Amino acid sequence: MSIMGLKKKQPKTFKVKVVTMDAEMEFSCEVKWKGKDLFDLVCRTVGLRETWFFGLRYIVKDTYAWLKMEKRVLDQEVPKEDPITFHFLAKFFPEKVEEELVQEITQHLFFLQVKKQILDEEIYCSPEACVLLASYAVQAKYGDYDPNFHKLGFLAQDELLPKRVLMQYQMTADMWEEKITAWYAEHRGIARDEAEMDYLKIAQDLEMYGVSYFSITQNKKDTELLLGVDAQGLHIYSPNNKLSPNKSFPWSGIRNISYSEKEFTIKPLDKKKEVFKFYSSQLRVNKLILQLCIGNHDLFMRRRKVDCIEVQQMKAQAREEKARKKMERQILAREKQLREEAERANEEMERRLFQLQDESRIANEARLRSEETADLLAEKAQIAEEEAKLLAHKAAEAEQEMQRLEVTALKTKEERRLMEQKMREAELLAVKLVEESERRSKESDHLKQDLSEAKDAERRAKQKLLEITKSTYPLIAAYNCHPLPLDGEDLNLDSGTVKIDFKDTDMKRLSMEIERERLEYVEKSKNLQDQLKELKTEIESLKLEEQQAGMFPLRGGEARAYPPLSNRNSSLMTQMAFLEEV
Repeated sequence: MSIMGLKKKQPKTFKVKVVTMDAEMEFSCEVKWKGKDLFDLVCRTVGLRETWFFGLRYIVKDTYAWLKMEKRVLDQEVPKEDPITFHFLAKFFPEKVEEELVQEITQHLFFLQVKKQILDEEIYCSPEACVLLASYAVQAKYGDYDPNFHKLGFLAQDELLPKRVLMQYQMTADMWEEKITAWYAEHRGIARDEAEMDYLKIAQDLEMYGVSYFSITQNKKDTELLLGVDAQGLHIYSPNNKLSPNKSFPWSGIRNISYSEKEFTIKPLDKKKEVFKFYSSQLRVNKLILQLCIGNHDLFMRRRKVDCIEVQQMKAQAREEKARKKMERQILAREKQLREEAERANEEMERRLFQLQDESRIANEARLRSEETADLLAEKAQIAEEEAKLLAHKAAEAEQEMQRLEVTALKTKEERRLMEQKMREAELLAVKLVEESERRSKESDHLKQDLSEAKDAERRAKQKLLEITKSTYPLIAAYNCHPLPLDGEDLNLDSGTVKIDFKDTDMKRLSMEIERERLEYVEKSKNLQDQLKELKTEIESLKLEEQQAGMFPLRGGEARAYPPLSNRNSSLMTQMAFLEEV
């Protein structure tokens, strides 16, 4: 085996990553491919036919360069990496976007690139223009504004304004969103491609639109300047002012552009004008400047010629496509309008249905409440009727009770009157008894005194008789001869003179009369004790009834109160106590 056979075979392909404004693609390229082969592959993949505006850009030594179409890819100063990264970007910008950009994909790529340049502040834009451009960007992304769907905060995740503008004013994100939404609501009915085209038509009037800037120095004074290359021509700027050029060379006024190493020469078409020379420090930058000048000049000359058949066909197809899309949009708008009207009618019908359902529900609830109220009222009426019956029954009972109480009161009144009469009679009887007792007591005292005197007289008489008998014993014989006198006669014994007047029958009669009166008094006292007991019983019953009844209600709401018996019976009780003692 030879040594050549041991050598590692070189790969026949290499990998490439192409980054567009909205996608990333990877390709496997052959080693022999030229820049045009890779560029055509990317254009076919994207669907781009207006290829003359675009190119593949790559980074080399802190600057950028564009892939050359006529040279092999690997023979250029591309990065030594796997995969090799290229950015598919617009290399040349049109003078009038509405006339030159035919395809919708071309418009979309330009829109995305210009938008990014404005947000990255590569293109200066005033705050008012930034807000207007942001509203078109929102219209292109979200379609027509819908207040029911696009609530406050729906743009929070979108980058729509440069940081310079956000920091220039002391406004919150919600305040910026309100300003953008106010413009956004005005773009209703604009399609996405139309919104992007309106965005580009505003952006193409900005001073820095489509301009590529390079640092240069002047020949004699060696002062630093900026060279701007765009679709209009070449412009010379001061380093601190990229908006207003100090000098401009339009493509129509340039006869020739040439460079030798670091020196550039711009020859005006008017030979009387001075040739302008400037210097660039890097050879790579000089080649890039020349490449951009040639490409922009070619497009400038191409715009002023009749379009080729391919461009004419593309424009015709684009017009037909726009007309078709316009018709479709009109039909869609009509259908959308009809659908919105139908939805509104449906919503109105649903609202009316809900309203009727609510009214029906409310009426049903009212009916149920009415039924419940009726049942409750019927139940209350029944209860009231029962209560009325019960009250009537109670009223009848109360009437009967009142009548009974009235009768009882009348009876009690009559009994009180009788009791008072009995009490008065008892009082009179007690007085009489007291008087009789006093009289009888006096008589008894007199009788006792008379009896005592009689007994004393009898005793004295007996004593005197005995004394006389003893002293006159000799007279007995004479006595026997002369008998004593009979009853009723006086016995006169008189030694001097003796007279005996003694009646034994009167004593007996007096004793019997005293005994008879005593028995009568005992009988009367017994009768009086019985009357007093009966009177006590009646008084106790009256007291008990007085405590139970208290006051007796009469008709008409009147009340008749009877005075307590204690005060009226106090004198009676005193008399009763006295009679008991007697």
